[in-house]
Amino acid sequence: MSASLIHPTASIASSAQLGANVRVGPGAQIDDGCILGDDCEIRAHAVVTGQAIIGKGNQIGYGAIVGAEPQDISFQHDPANPSRVVIGEKNIIREYVTIHRGAKPGTETVLGNGNFLMAGCHVAHNCRIGNQAIIVNNVLLGGFVEVEDRAFLGGAAVIHQFVRIGELAIIRGRSALGKDLPPYFMGCEVNEVSGLNRIGMRRAGIKEDTRRDLTRAYKLLYRSGLNISQALETIEKDLHGVEIGKLLTFIRESKRGICKARKASGNGGGGSGEGDSE
Repeated sequence: MSASLIHPTASIASSAQLGANVRVGPGAQIDDGCILGDDCEIRAHAVVTGQAIIGKGNQIGYGAIVGAEPQDISFQHDPANPSRVVIGEKNIIREYVTIHRGAKPGTETVLGNGNFLMAGCHVAHNCRIGNQAIIVNNVLLGGFVEVEDRAFLGGAAVIHQFVRIGELAIIRGRSALGKDLPPYFMGCEVNEVSGLNRIGMRRAGIKEDTRRDLTRAYKLLYRSGLNISQALETIEKDLHGVEIGKLLTFIRESKRGICKARKASGNGGGGSGEGDSE
């Protein structure tokens, strides 16, 4: 660790472990037991606490707080078996993001690799975020929320505890979800879906025939008149491929149930499955 990379007003505990080329800005704080990998940047007035483990190449933005106690009235710190935040590599965590550690002893809040958390996001205790997700300004994730790879959560979206957001799903800004949002679908309003994330799928390299199959699956789920179990049986029988398999598994493992089709509106909108979006 080079002293020239650490601002003289930064506070770094003696037991903190910093890798090579870690930069720490003015007024930043790194507490006891925290571990930072090589090439991390901790910007001014950010706080890393709670024995957080942070991998290589992460940027922690101005005033962000990583590893603080969970907002759970039952939380009791156990020094012998602490909870913590564990972060992978090359994440961008912008200004004033808050990421809280696990609520029970030995549990973790986990971020994977390459995620982009924009200003003011809150990631509550025991959340698990995969890889390359984008979480836009002021999104609020309740405890135990799961966000799968390459999901996109629009600004000020609110996600209830224990909800799961599927791979390459997208949520419109200011939406509120208390139900699971399946992979590749677009969430909106309150517990509704309004189509598929076609642009996101295309950018991710999902082939056109697969996108067509996912559209068929969507229509079977929301427009066929079948119940969920019947729709899943038909999808499994008629459609195949990795993405279809992920969709089926996600829905079958849902404990909260999945979002419903958007109600039709006077301008012809609704859960048609035909709309694009990002």
